[in-house]
Amino acid sequence: MPEHSSDENQLIAKSKRGDVESFNMLVLRYQDYIYSIAYRIMGEADGAADVAQDTFLTAYRKLTSFRGGNFKAWLARIATNACYDELRKQKRRPQDYLEEMPGSEMYDEPPIAADAPNPEQEAQRADLNRALQDCIGGLSTDQRMVLVLCDVQSMSYQEVADNLGAELGTVKSRLSRARLAMRRCLQAVQELLPDEFRLTE
Repeated sequence: MPEHSSDENQLIAKSKRGDVESFNMLVLRYQDYIYSIAYRIMGEADGAADVAQDTFLTAYRKLTSFRGGNFKAWLARIATNACYDELRKQKRRPQDYLEEMPGSEMYDEPPIAADAPNPEQEAQRADLNRALQDCIGGLSTDQRMVLVLCDVQSMSYQEVADNLGAELGTVKSRLSRARLAMRRCLQAVQELLPDEFRLTE
C-alpha cells in the first residue's frame, strides 16, 4: 500500500523535526495495536495502558534513531521491551492478571472480536476470554511474549525473532512449549471452547 507508506513516511519525517501533531497521528494509527500487544503480555488493563503510553513516549524520544523500515514492527519491539522490563520488576510481587478486562472507557472493543447477539453468548465469550488470558498469564515471560506475537498478533517466526532479539530456533522452541502449556491449561475449561476447538483425548 504505497500511499499509506508514503503518508506514514511523511508523518515520521515531520515528527523527527518536532511536529507533535504528526506524531499524534502516528499514535492514533497504532495505539490499539500496541495496547493489544501490551494487554496480552501484561494480562491486565492498567499495566497495558501504562506500557502503551511508555511505548509512545520512548518512540518519540528515540525517533531520530529510526532509520526507516517497518515502523509498526519498530513500535512493537519497543512495546515488548517495555513489557519485559515491567514484568521483571513485578517478579517479586505476584499479581492477579484478571483484575480487569479491557473494555474500559479508553478501549471499548472486546479483546477477542466476536459477535454477541444475546447476553448468554456475550457472557460465554467473556468467560472464554478470561480463561484464555488466565492461561496466557500462567506462561513464563519468554513463552508469553512469543505466543502473543505469533498467535495473537500473527507475526512470522522471523519477525518475532527480530522483535525479541532471539534466534529463530529459540522462538520456535518457546512457541511449541507455550502452545503445549496452553493446550493443557485449556483442557480444564473445554466447556467454554467452541465445538470446533474442543480438545480430544
